[in-house]
Amino acid sequence: MQVTVNVPVTFFKEGNLFIAYSPVLDLSTSGKSFAIVKRRFGEAVELFIEELARMGTLDEVLSNLGWVKVNKGWQPPIPISHEVTKITLPLPH
Repeated sequence: MQVTVNVPVTFFKEGNLFIAYSPVLDLSTSGKSFAIVKRRFGEAVELFIEELARMGTLDEVLSNLGWVKVNKGWQPPIPISHEVTKITLPLPH
């Protein structure tokens, strides 16, 4: 059985690497190009889910990450905002 879910993922660049991160899975990966990181992220999600299912912990882990069981599938938490917030931090002397 297969289900299709929309997984929110943020892509950003750190130096020469592209990073993909999804807070709803607490999962990230990197690559030398945007195309590579997108492919690797899909592979990482697939392996992550397969391993959780193999270990019998899929329901527990997804539930702990805020996912909700809907019919025979799962729905991730719905992000309501993604923004950059300016915060001033004191520097230690």
